[in-house]
Parts: sequence; C-alpha cells; structure tokens
Amino acid sequence: MKSTVYPRLALAVAGVLSAATAAAAAPGDTGKLEDVVVTAQRRSESAQDIGVALTVLSATDLAAAGVDRVNGLQNVTPSLEVEPAFGSGQPQFRLRGVGFIDYTSNNTSAVGVTVGDVPLPFPIQTQGALFDIERVEVLRGPQGTLYGRNTTAGAVNFVINRPTQENHGGIDLSHGSHDAFAAEGYVSGPLADGVRGRLSFATEQGGAWQRNRATGEALGDKNKFALRGQLEWDVTKAVNLRLTLHASTDKSDAYGTQLIAPVTPAAPGAAVIPADTSPYATGWSLSPTFAGVVGISARSKPGVDNSDAGGDLTLTADLDGVRVTSITAYDQFTRRELGDWDGTQYVESDIYFHDNVKVFSQELRVASTGTGPLGWVGGAYYSDEKLHENFYGDFSQRLGGAALTEYGQHGQSLGIFGQGNYRFTDRLKGILGLRYEHEKRDLEGLSTLFAVGNPPDFTDIASASNPGGLTFNLNGGPQNRTLSSSDVSGKLGLEFKLDTHALLYATISRGVKSGGFTAHNTTTPNPTILDSFKPEKLTAYEVGAKVDLGGALRLDASLFHYDYRDQQVLSKYFDTTSQSYVGLFINAPKSKIDGGEVELTWAPGGGFELSQFVGYKQGKFTDKVLSSSNNPDEVGANFNGKDIDFPKLSYGGSLAYTVPVGALQLRGEVNYSYHDNYDQVFLLEVVDPATATLSGAPQFKVDSYWLANASIELAPAEGGAWSVALWGHNITNQKYFATKNFFLPWTHIGAAGEPTTFGIRVKYSF
Repeated sequence: MKSTVYPRLALAVAGVLSAATAAAAAPGDTGKLEDVVVTAQRRSESAQDIGVALTVLSATDLAAAGVDRVNGLQNVTPSLEVEPAFGSGQPQFRLRGVGFIDYTSNNTSAVGVTVGDVPLPFPIQTQGALFDIERVEVLRGPQGTLYGRNTTAGAVNFVINRPTQENHGGIDLSHGSHDAFAAEGYVSGPLADGVRGRLSFATEQGGAWQRNRATGEALGDKNKFALRGQLEWDVTKAVNLRLTLHASTDKSDAYGTQLIAPVTPAAPGAAVIPADTSPYATGWSLSPTFAGVVGISARSKPGVDNSDAGGDLTLTADLDGVRVTSITAYDQFTRRELGDWDGTQYVESDIYFHDNVKVFSQELRVASTGTGPLGWVGGAYYSDEKLHENFYGDFSQRLGGAALTEYGQHGQSLGIFGQGNYRFTDRLKGILGLRYEHEKRDLEGLSTLFAVGNPPDFTDIASASNPGGLTFNLNGGPQNRTLSSSDVSGKLGLEFKLDTHALLYATISRGVKSGGFTAHNTTTPNPTILDSFKPEKLTAYEVGAKVDLGGALRLDASLFHYDYRDQQVLSKYFDTTSQSYVGLFINAPKSKIDGGEVELTWAPGGGFELSQFVGYKQGKFTDKVLSSSNNPDEVGANFNGKDIDFPKLSYGGSLAYTVPVGALQLRGEVNYSYHDNYDQVFLLEVVDPATATLSGAPQFKVDSYWLANASIELAPAEGGAWSVALWGHNITNQKYFATKNFFLPWTHIGAAGEPTTFGIRVKYSF
C-alpha cells in the first residue's frame, strides 16, 4: 500500500503534539482526566480499553460547541462531514470519506445513526432536536457485528439520559441574536417501589437571519417542539422493562439558497440577478396554483412541516452469567418540505416533498457477563421499512411546466450477528465477529408526470387525469423493481496492552451498505434510471493506539486503509425535456481510501484544559466506472487514479481555562474547527462514458473555512444548581458555504453558513 497520506498526516499533527508534550513535561500542578465510560461495544467499559477509533462527546461538550442537531457534529469530530442537501433538512453523512449523497428520502446512509439504541435507517429521520442527551459516541469504520444495522462508514450513537433513582429536574434557557430562543427541561425520579419515570422536552423558536433580496422579508425562524417520556420498571432483581415514547414537530423555516453566479431569470422582462455577496441575502417565490396542489398556504416560505412519533420497549434480563436484551421499536415520520432551489423571486425550480415513513424494528441480543477470559455477544435484528414519497417540482417559468415523481418503497432486513473476544494473556486479546444479512427492497409505482403550461394545470397533474397537460409518464407507466441481496461481513482484531495506560490494536473489518434505487424526477424514457444499484462492500485495515500519559495527557491515534468494492456514487445523465442533468446512482467497481486521525486531550491542572483533533484522508478510483452497473458490456470511463471528491483535512479543538472568583468560578472556552475545500456535484456523465470527466467546475468547489465559538460561564466553585453563560458562535464572522449545487443548469446555488450570533444561557437543576 503506497500512499502519501501518512507522511502528510504526520506533518499536520506534529505541531500539536510537540507543543502539548513540551507543556506536559513542564513543572507545576497536574490535573487528572476522567475515565470515559461508553457502551459502544454493547457493554459498559472505558473508551481507552477498546480497540475502536472512537470520539465521545458529553452533553457539556455539545453545548459548548453549539451543537443542537446532528449536522453540528462535523465541527467537533475528525473525518466527519454532515451537509444539507440543497440547503434542506436532508442531511448528507460522510465519515472517513465514506458517504451517500441524495436529496430524496428512500436510500439509507453509510453512517448508522441510533437514538437510545434504536436505529434510524433514513437520514431525514435524524433531523430532530438533540435534547436530554448524556453523550454521543462516534465510531469510525465498518460496524455490524455488534449492532442492529450494518454500515460501511461507522456509527453515531446518541445515548439519552435515563430515569434516576432519586428525584431530579432541570431547566436550560438560551436567548440569542435575531430573537432566537431555546429551552430544554426534564423531571426524573421514582414513581413507586421499583418504578421510575423521566419526562423531558425541548423547544426552539425564532432566529431568522436571512432576508429576501427583493422584499426584505425575514427567513430562518425555528419552530420546534419535542417531548420524550420514559417509564422504567424493575420487574424483579434480574428483569427490567423500559418504555420510551417520543413525539416532535418541526415547522421551521429553511435556510435560503444563494446565487453563487449571476443568473438571467426566464420570466419575461426579468433582469440579470448578480451573484450574492452577503450571507444574509436569498430569494424565493411560490405559485398560488402550486401551493393549492401540494396543500400549503400561498404565503409559505421555504421550510418544513415535519412530525415524528414513536416508541420502544426494552427488556433486559440478567440470568446466570448472561444478559438478554430485547428492543422493540416503531417510528412514524412525516416530511413536508418546501424548497426554492433557484434562490430567486421567480418560479424556476420550486420543490415540495411529501413523505411518509414507517419503521418497525426488533433486536434481540444475548451477551456474556462473566469475568473469565472469554466474552461474547450475539443476536438478531429485523426491520420493516415503508416509505411513500411525492416529489413535486414547479418549473413553469424555466421549462414551461411542472413535474411530479411518485413512488413507494418497502424494505425488509434480517441480520444475524455475533462477536467474541478471548484474553490469551492479561495483555493480549483476540476478537472475532461475523454477520449474515439478507435484505429485500421493492420499489413500487415509480412514475414521473409532466404537465405543460404557465401556469400548468397542477390539479390535473396531481391526479394524472389531464391527457392534454400530461406530456410524459416515465417509461410508459408506473414501474416496479425488486432488489434482493445476502451478504456476510465481519471483524478480526488483536488488542495488546503495553501497560495499564497504553493500548495497541489492529483490526480487519468488512461492512456492507444496502443497495437501493434512484428516485429523482426525470422525463427521459431511459431504462437505465430504473436499474437498482448494488450493495457496497468495504474492507477496512486499521491500526491504532490509545495512551494515557501521567493521567493528564491522553492521546488516541489511528491509521486506516479502505478497500472498496461497488462503491455507490452519484453520476448523472442528460434529460432531454428539461435540458438538464439528472442524478443517477451507480456502482464504482473498485476504489480505495487511506487516512488517519489523532485526538489529544490535556488537563495539566491549574484550571487549564486543551483538546485537539486532526484527520486526513484521500481516496481514488482504481478501475473504470460503468454508466450502468447492470450492463457489464457497456464501455466504461477510465477513472483509474482519479480522486474521490471529499474534504481531505479536518482539524479542530478547544481551549478552556477556569479561575476561582470567591465562592464561584469563571470558565472561559474557545473551540474551533477547520473544514477543507473539495469539489462537489456529479462524478461523471453517462450519456457518453468515453468523454466522462470529473466535475471539478470552479463554481462548485466548496472553499475551505474556519469556524470558532466562545463562551464565558459563571457557576459555583464546588458544583451547584445553577450557571450563567455568555456565548458566541462563528465569532470571526466567517463567510462560507456548507454546500454548492445546481438543480437546473442555468442557476448555480449554495447554502450559506450562519454569520456571527451571540446570546446568554441560564441553567438550573434540582
């Protein structure tokens, strides 16, 4: 394996390590780092004692970094990116360069996300508020021999606070720029002998910071509310039942898109709109006819009207040397989202999603609890996922009509998994894990309808009953497709303890991500778009070290090589009616990714704390890429040696200092992160694979940027019931784009990041 990654990574880290090591050796009082207990491997253990590349963030860490939804994790975790699709609520996860880019709802993510041990298979489900969270565990690398769902990139586990044995409660209030308000609270404690409960809530309101460049109207207000209730019952000393119910609504504005290049609108007499130079500027419009068809107000802004409800029942039974865990879960999510993807006051590409998602899952695990040399866990996971999506597009001023793509999807998955570890000596441990998984996905009734006219007859297109307005029905009528797959994955590892404070590990693991279907709207009768794309397989080779030096300095490092087969990538083909490119998912036969991360935490005492992280990765295709994965005779484009587009370098950290002030203490903290540049949009054109080229267009390069946050908190010196903090986010007022793209080729847009905001936060607990 020949690569320039590791020398470049070493150079990037050298400055951080040399400064920290020199300071650690300096005389003075010393502090001590707390042991971080995690459940990443389905049992409680120290994060420093497991051979997994793992980042753990407490609720305090998340608050200090301003992380209030899953997207913000990219600012505090190495090698992780979470981007908005076209500025919408659909997140795009990428971990160590492994990810999946899609604005529709039907495909799963390469990064598995769980909340309270319950997997969320569709990325759109992950956009709820993060509240009453104990910690977040981000695991890098393939997962599946211990978890319900199989992943190629890794897992993000949100561990929620559970009911307590004693009465507790708390409230957390924040008010900031643009009249933004947030509140979070909980009550917890015993209800009867052996019975405990917990009720928590969160809300976010206000905060509109963008303005319509034509009318001055504000955009960006949040309107979120979430509620979670838990009831826990000790049936016997060995058997515990826990019921969790949750519900949430989100009626927030979206972030408006911006013009990254001048555009001449198609509306008669419209003047050229220059590229936006201020992050506050945006534009939108809405046809009253279109609003009536999709069932929203004609005065609606870009935004969402989402709702989510569900629950899970967890049974835990401790038998003789064995723990049995059963998790039964159900979730129902509704997505209603209006987006203005041309970023102007004209009707050129106004988009509306109406999705219904229903997910049932059952996980059963059996794990050893003894202290002998052999430890093991085994189980089975079943999920049943149903989704229906209506995807409307109003292109009346640009294309002279409107489109509706409609389909349903039903997926079923069964996984059987197990992992064992054996301590050969007090220092050496071996690990073996296996997983078998069978999946079946059915695409039902996929069709794209296009109605002509300005304005088009939206009512008839919605019911498909207007022969004059209906100009095309995808491939002659609604289409059905089935994808079935069975795969084996696993893990082989060795862990060696140099001493009680140093762990070395080496692993070989294999992960599999589900196959799926492209469900983008198109009016070209091209059978290629109906082909499914196959599951992707990733074999990961990793070595790492976890070291605690003197109890005050902690250093975790890892190096990895990924060998990809059938990587799922976003290609494109030309739609002759819209004269635009439409996304198409295909499989790249062979590719590779190399990289590594270093995380450092230092608490020398005297109130000083420092944390740093750096990640570097680079990927290349190592074979030709076919335009249709189901047509092996098709001529492929030679992409051998071409880069896979993703940010290569990520860097960040925090610096905190606490000083006593009488009976109180004052804590100041600054945290920061660097995000590297990269090219975005499509991989290649599939109309003529022989002339395919990398995207690489300058207007779609997302430039690198820095972000910095700061806070000052006053609280009792010995710990107490209250704290008051002043905070600032993006304190350098960095102008940056979270994503850049285009939906129709005439308009190039980006999603601007939020400028500087300040506020105050008050917490009280009892």
